[in-house]
Amino acid sequence: MNVAKSGYRVFSANSTAACTELAKKITERLGVELGKSVVYQESNRETRVDVKESVRGQTIFIIQTIPRDVNTAIMELLVMAYALKTSCAKNIIGVIPYFPYSKQCKMRKRGSIVCKLLASMLAKAGLTHIITMDLHQKEIQGFFSFPVDNLRASPFLLQYIQEEVPDYRNAIIVAKSPSAAKRAQSYAERLRLGLAVMHGEAQCSESDMADGRHSPPCVRNTSGHPGLELPLMMAKEKPPITVVGDVGGRIAIIVVVVTNTVPHEVQKLQCPKIKTVDVSMILAEAIRRIHNGESMAYLFRNITVDD
Repeated sequence: MNVAKSGYRVFSANSTAACTELAKKITERLGVELGKSVVYQESNRETRVDVKESVRGQTIFIIQTIPRDVNTAIMELLVMAYALKTSCAKNIIGVIPYFPYSKQCKMRKRGSIVCKLLASMLAKAGLTHIITMDLHQKEIQGFFSFPVDNLRASPFLLQYIQEEVPDYRNAIIVAKSPSAAKRAQSYAERLRLGLAVMHGEAQCSESDMADGRHSPPCVRNTSGHPGLELPLMMAKEKPPITVVGDVGGRIAIIVVVVTNTVPHEVQKLQCPKIKTVDVSMILAEAIRRIHNGESMAYLFRNITVDD
């Protein structure tokens, strides 16, 4: 497809070659060329972006894969989005398969909800829409002031289990924690397999034990307001890790396979057991449907509420 006639352009905001592989696969499936731009770091580690072609009046998709250097990738995305905004792009849509800081979506101790801060920064930089996959919590979509399409990788993972795991009928899906039980149950029901749940927690590290806010001391505080007595606070006891469910003689499936939403070639060299499922097809189809104004329901047809 001729880029000029497609009505949209696709750019990659990554400065490292390893992170542009997913972008290349997506553009190949779309039949368009990757937009011409240069993203690099100055000697003082400042991010610089140069867009090498006109984007005036165009719908732009920025594909940003998040490597281990998360903060640099975020700045690359923000700077490129702002560069496209100031170059009069019509719409700027971020394709962020793995959304960074998504685990920091709740208030903990005296911290902050960093995911909401990042959502505000992306909107301020000029993004008008986001395509992502498997957000840590679906409620994160409420942090954004623009539409968010939260795609799922579960159909690809289920297909891999059915086609690549020998005798998968003798397998059992294992949830690594009670909080993951709903999603694991969703997988187990669609595969017609049993379910096991790991319960309990590992011991705290020394740094956690040093923080008195985790387990309040079992003493009454007598230094407070006279006449005010707070109830006795019991220390939290963490039970040892146990498995709830029958896993004897079965293939226990916790992580079988990962997607290429983040680069992990080095990890694959270190552990040959890691298998990769390509999700460029669903991302490319999402881009096509959004540009053409088509419904996204087709991409969620095999998705359950707990995914």
